[in-house]
Amino acid sequence: MSSPARTGTDLLVRPAQSLDREGIWRLLSPVLRKGETYALPRHWGRRQALAYWMNVEHRVYVAQTRDHEIVGTFYLQSNQKGGGSHISNAGFVARSGFGAGRLMAEEALAEAAKLGFRAMQFNFVVSSNLRAVALWKSLGFRVIGTLPGAFDHPSKGYVDALVMWKDLLPPGV
Repeated sequence: MSSPARTGTDLLVRPAQSLDREGIWRLLSPVLRKGETYALPRHWGRRQALAYWMNVEHRVYVAQTRDHEIVGTFYLQSNQKGGGSHISNAGFVARSGFGAGRLMAEEALAEAAKLGFRAMQFNFVVSSNLRAVALWKSLGFRVIGTLPGAFDHPSKGYVDALVMWKDLLPPGV
């Protein structure tokens, strides 16, 4: 995680540090409790959520304001092991209104390409998460599969999950 920090208008994206755990938890906690966008247990507490997010296989980053408030976080990893390790995967959580989602997505794509990944794949984008789907499509991701009724949304019932893909190499490489 020695990637240099990248700045947006009023945000800095940088590798996460151990001291960022509380700020990351403040972002993860309401997302888990709502249960609308992540297929993670809604009952997870701080220890379980941070163990998952800060997993040793994840390269974890944060987006922070000039006042050092953490308003977004993402991790980057191989989507699979072995023969699938050339494809990246990432997870994102951001507070609304800061522009952190787009900045982190751009950083994740740049970092994945720098690390030699050939593509990025999201295995389970909840279809009712319209802001995320729109963001990924605006960045060149395409839906390559639909998992019918794969996500049990707390208020909408069973909704589809999307598999989304973006090549990171120029065509023919």
